[in-house]
Amino acid sequence: MKRFVNINDDSCGDFQCDNKISNTKYTLLNFLPKNLWEQFRRFMNQYFLLIAVLQLWPQITPVNPATTWGPLFVIFTISASKEAWDDYNRYRSDKRANGRKVWVVRNGIKRQIKAQDIRVGNIVWLRENDEVPCDLVLISSSDPQGICYIETAALDGETDLKTRFVPPICAGLSSEKFHMFKGVIECPIPNNDITRFDANMRIYPPLIENNICPLTINNTLLQSCYLRITDWACGVAVYTGNETKLGMSRAMPEPKLTATDKMIDKLTAAIFSFQIGVVIILGFSGNIWKDSQLLKQWYLMYRVEGPWYELLVIPLRFELLCSIMIPISVKVTLDLVKSVYARFIEWDEEMFDRETKTPAHAANTAISEDLGQIEYILTDKTGTLTENEMTFKNCFINGTFYGNKNGDAFEDSELEKAIKNNDSHVVKFLTVMTLCNTVIPIKSNSKNIMYKAQSQDEEALVSAAAGMNMHLISKERNIVVLNFGGCIMRYEILDILEFTSDRKRMSVVVKNLQTEKIMLLSKGADEAILPYSYRGQEIREYREAVEHYSHLGLRTLCLAYRELREDEYNEWSHKFRQASCSLIDRESKVAEASQTLEQDLQILGVTAIEDRLQAGVPETINILRKAGINIWMLTGDKQNTAVQIALLSNLISPEPKGQLFYISGKNEQGVVRSLERALLAMRANFSEPSEKAFVVDGWALEIILKKYKESFTELSLLSKTAICCRLTPSQKAQLVGVLKSCHFRTLAIGDGGNDVRMIQEAHIGVGISGREGLQAARAADYTIGKFMFLKRLILIHGRYSYNRTAFISQYSFYKSLQICFIQIFFSFLSGLSGTSLFNSFSLMAYNVFYTSVPVFVSVLDKDLSESTVLQNPRILSYCQAARLLNPSTFAGWFGRSLYHGLVIFVITTCAYSDEKSDIEELSMVALSGCIWLQAFVVSLDTNNYSIFQGLAIWGNVLAFYIINFAVSSVPSYGMYMIMHRLCFQTYYWITMFLIVAIGMGPLLAIKYYRYTYRPSKISILQQIERSCGFHNSLAQNIESQVNSSDNRPSSCISQPLLNN
Repeated sequence: MKRFVNINDDSCGDFQCDNKISNTKYTLLNFLPKNLWEQFRRFMNQYFLLIAVLQLWPQITPVNPATTWGPLFVIFTISASKEAWDDYNRYRSDKRANGRKVWVVRNGIKRQIKAQDIRVGNIVWLRENDEVPCDLVLISSSDPQGICYIETAALDGETDLKTRFVPPICAGLSSEKFHMFKGVIECPIPNNDITRFDANMRIYPPLIENNICPLTINNTLLQSCYLRITDWACGVAVYTGNETKLGMSRAMPEPKLTATDKMIDKLTAAIFSFQIGVVIILGFSGNIWKDSQLLKQWYLMYRVEGPWYELLVIPLRFELLCSIMIPISVKVTLDLVKSVYARFIEWDEEMFDRETKTPAHAANTAISEDLGQIEYILTDKTGTLTENEMTFKNCFINGTFYGNKNGDAFEDSELEKAIKNNDSHVVKFLTVMTLCNTVIPIKSNSKNIMYKAQSQDEEALVSAAAGMNMHLISKERNIVVLNFGGCIMRYEILDILEFTSDRKRMSVVVKNLQTEKIMLLSKGADEAILPYSYRGQEIREYREAVEHYSHLGLRTLCLAYRELREDEYNEWSHKFRQASCSLIDRESKVAEASQTLEQDLQILGVTAIEDRLQAGVPETINILRKAGINIWMLTGDKQNTAVQIALLSNLISPEPKGQLFYISGKNEQGVVRSLERALLAMRANFSEPSEKAFVVDGWALEIILKKYKESFTELSLLSKTAICCRLTPSQKAQLVGVLKSCHFRTLAIGDGGNDVRMIQEAHIGVGISGREGLQAARAADYTIGKFMFLKRLILIHGRYSYNRTAFISQYSFYKSLQICFIQIFFSFLSGLSGTSLFNSFSLMAYNVFYTSVPVFVSVLDKDLSESTVLQNPRILSYCQAARLLNPSTFAGWFGRSLYHGLVIFVITTCAYSDEKSDIEELSMVALSGCIWLQAFVVSLDTNNYSIFQGLAIWGNVLAFYIINFAVSSVPSYGMYMIMHRLCFQTYYWITMFLIVAIGMGPLLAIKYYRYTYRPSKISILQQIERSCGFHNSLAQNIESQVNSSDNRPSSCISQPLLNN
């Protein structure tokens, strides 16, 4: 599909959309129905709505409908308010953007309009530091070379300025001729690919000849970029409003469901099944009791015969009575505490990167607990493990190594001598380094030359060439000026064959203006350059140089050139122009045309660039591996470089401690054989303590994933570490998918645009705000400044979040089940009629007020100090194995709620079963017992007891009495003076003491036994911390004490009645 944009023709712009931006999700008219629809898509909300509707039937409801409608309204209001506030902020942002003033040129006159009034085909005038209001094709700029500079940080996160060029067909176009400027741009329909723009421009006479000019992304100014270091620039609007590339990229991310959420859903389903069973048994037992006993009680006035549906009345009453088994507030509670977890991450000063002033950021607030259950980390290399600061170190030219003696080519006397003597091979080598790039030289006010590059490698090469007397002086349109030792050389750039991840090389066609020679200059990866050398050239020594530098952990590029005959170039240039003007499959056609020219190359040499490891990477990887996390390196770099970086970063161990298996081959049979050998070796040595890892490249991986995926999956399970090199972005994502298919929790971390697919595919994506921009960070769930912060993100925030979520979710079920069991026990005293022991106010206040505050303060709880966790990373295995939230631990909480419900009911009925007590008094005593027991339960499961937590827990008990004192003071209410009487009775306080003593006694005994005689790893560490504090002098002894507990039976580790 194509779009035709008529330039400077207002009559045709009405057929396209205007430039009004809208990122809002709702409108005033559809907010209520749309939001309700989204909330009621969840099963739990549908369930509670059904319960609320059933309570409107007076004959079956045991309590006031407000007990369900009230909490339901509060919860829905909170969720809706959050959505409304977020959408309102989006609306305000859109309004500011749409109302911004911009300049357009119409009929040769500049006029100011609102940004939302721009139409497709309008000429937009930008001044320095202006934000680009829509997607434009550049047609003119203040720079005589026809270039301008833009900052694309808001689009792709890259902080380096980008260079944009006026198309050759518009060269020399002045603002005075804009009123005559007519033509058409043939471009694709709107899309979200910010890296490509395959279009053509045709300008109508009389301004210029009616020729076709191809357009690329380098001729565009995209929305949200900023014009920098350029006085003014003009462009034609091609995409506007939500049809811009940025607008098409906006989308609500797919929600991720954590392992904890899945477990809670399963437990909810189990409780629902249990509830249905209870309802059926008690409901039909109630009907039998009614027919056999209650009809004999004349004062109850039961009808002998009633309507057919009367059989359903008692079962439905029990359904309403037992509906609180599933806590209505559990999801909102978890959503709120997860938001707090995210704030903790962002407030962590130890994760603040002071070098780049970058704090940690949580873009996804709903998955923090998954960080504590990560089993596999898949990491990029360049910019993630390394600094992505390129430094030219060595080179190999015409059979000679330079820089090997002292590790720095700039200090090599042999190279200095070759440069002084104008060695032809060295000069050609430096010429390719200086010309084959997209670097732009910029002169400062002090006449110094700075280099602006889109690639760190290119900037390093050009700067290195300048250090060897080959200076890039200027680029004016297509003319490049070099200065080599005082000798000025001028070249005309005829064509640029751009780098792509498939080609893995870049070439330029230049013409030496002194000698009139036409040359092709190329640079790229060894596998993209060396196979295309001219027949007869010996390339073995170049391969050896690449291997040598790779073993040193250096990044390598091969440089080559070729002289072209003029007729040969002209013939190729025609084909290249045709491919460049194609709107269909342009990239592959250009690559095919480029390939025909990039043949018979003369290899000049190899460059070696150092990219140092980030600070703290080896220590971080070591800690994460001790935590039981398997780490894979996925990179597009060479195999030897990747292996060397893996050794330096502690990802793999050197022999004999570590074993490395290579999976490769010249053909499919060779790949399969190496895969089988690695599998056999892994199986045979699986029980040995040596660390095993495998190395695979992208070509072999493509074969394996197509035909031998099962064998590769088995290999992945047997190996804790993998080094995957020469990978494409899609292959990185495929490897994440392989591990996910084995039900492992995965985390992917990277810093560049080629890591985005991997980051989005993983359970958790982490982006590093690096030198390659923020594309990875924008796509990620979490953003950090350095790889070293990953250990705190996982071991501290992930582990604490999992522990707290496990407690909060199970406690929420516990408090609901406890009061529900009391209701069930009471039904045996009320003739199985489904009557509620508690009044409507008490039930509603119980869910909304009485039991909420202690839950929220648990977000501050820490079972161990941060220093203890970091020194003993093996304890993360509790979270990885889900030992704190699983059917076993939930059964413990279920049993606790059943036991506590029975204790409260029995003691209360025994103490207040005489004829002087009424139902409201019995109800208040039972409710008081629930509040006291829950306060002690939270206190027992609180690890680091602070003043704030104490005030929240016991202040909540005090608030219970204050609220009920106030309610008991209302004469018209059924609880009049009940709390006043109870609180002044010694009998009441004795009853509370018995409930707490009998309810908490067994729990304290079990905890003491386990803490003393069957301590887990965590318990050992807690004892050391609490007995004598955790000092560095004791840290060495902790590891041995913790490891000694590994031999204990697994039953000692799982503690369903306790939360470690």
